[in-house]
Amino acid sequence: MKVILINPNSTEAMTLSSVETAQKTAPEINFEGWTSFDGPPSIQGEEDGNYATQPLLELVKKANKQKPSAIIIGCFDDTGLEQAREISLCPVLGIGESSFLLSYLFSGKTAVITTVHEAVPIIKKNIKNAGYSTLISEVIAADVEVLDLEFSPAQSAVKFAQASKALDGSTQNIILGCAGAVKIKDEFETITGYKSFDGVTSAAKLCRALL
Repeated sequence: MKVILINPNSTEAMTLSSVETAQKTAPEINFEGWTSFDGPPSIQGEEDGNYATQPLLELVKKANKQKPSAIIIGCFDDTGLEQAREISLCPVLGIGESSFLLSYLFSGKTAVITTVHEAVPIIKKNIKNAGYSTLISEVIAADVEVLDLEFSPAQSAVKFAQASKALDGSTQNIILGCAGAVKIKDEFETITGYKSFDGVTSAAKLCRALL
C-alpha cells in the first residue's frame, strides 16, 4: 500500500521531515516523498502558490502512472489541490484540509497559527470553502518564515507559542499551519498546553482510515 507525498516547494529537507512524520503516524503504509524541484524554495502566499502549481500538477500526473493508493499535497495552503483532484486517478489529500477535518472531530473552538501574514487570506478562504468557518474562528500569523520551521525549530516553536497569546481565550485547539510544523508540534504543546494538529500527521491518519 503506497501513498506518494508531493512537496510543492523545492526544499527537500521539508519533504524528508514530512515523510518521516507520516511514516511514524501510519507505519503500515509506505509513504514515498517527492520534491518539486521546479517549485519555489518555500510557499509564502499566493504568488509562490501560483508559481508552484504547474510543476506540482506534472508530478501528480507522473505519480498516477505508479498507481498509488493516495496522493498527499504537502503544503498547508493546499496548493493546486482541486486541480490535482481533477487529473488524479486516486484520492488526493491536502494537509490543510486534512487538519480542518481532523480537528472538527474534537470539541471546542479551534484556531490556526500559520507562518507569514501572506498566508492568512489563503487559509481563511480554504476554511470557508471547506465549510469549517463555524469551528475554526481565527487564523493568525506567527511571523515566522516557512524554512525557519525546518532549520530553526526551537525558536519557531517559541514564536508560535507567543502568537497563541493573542487568541480568543475560549480557544481549545490549535492547528499549526505549515508542513514544517511537524518539527515544532511537541515543543509547542509543551510550552502552551494546547492540543495541536499538524497537517502532515492529519493527512497520514486520514490515509489510514481511507485505505
